[in-house]
Amino acid sequence: MSILEKTDEELFEIAKPWWSDLIKYSNNKNYLMFIKNFAKPLREGANEMEMGKQFARSELAQNLSPEFDIIGTIRRGEHVTVLIKQGHKKKDGEWLGRLVLGLEDGEIKIFSVSIF
Repeated sequence: MSILEKTDEELFEIAKPWWSDLIKYSNNKNYLMFIKNFAKPLREGANEMEMGKQFARSELAQNLSPEFDIIGTIRRGEHVTVLIKQGHKKKDGEWLGRLVLGLEDGEIKIFSVSIF
């Protein structure tokens, strides 16, 4: 089954625990666990040195709230983007999280992740 054929609810069931893990591992700077569901191209581009710099420098990446709301999905090409409203422990306001899911060797993987 193509990832594009999955319902939003099915995609949310995948995205919720993965986003929770990304928050947890970003907050505690655990690089190896942070990348565990990344597709190979993303894992290769997110090397430990660069990720370590981001974890060390970014107050946003270190203090994400465990609470978040999934806003919806966008389907494009061979990927689905899950959009997330994310809070912060120390800063007021909300951030937009983006989790791009796709298939790699028949398994769903993360092809991109960002927060802004």
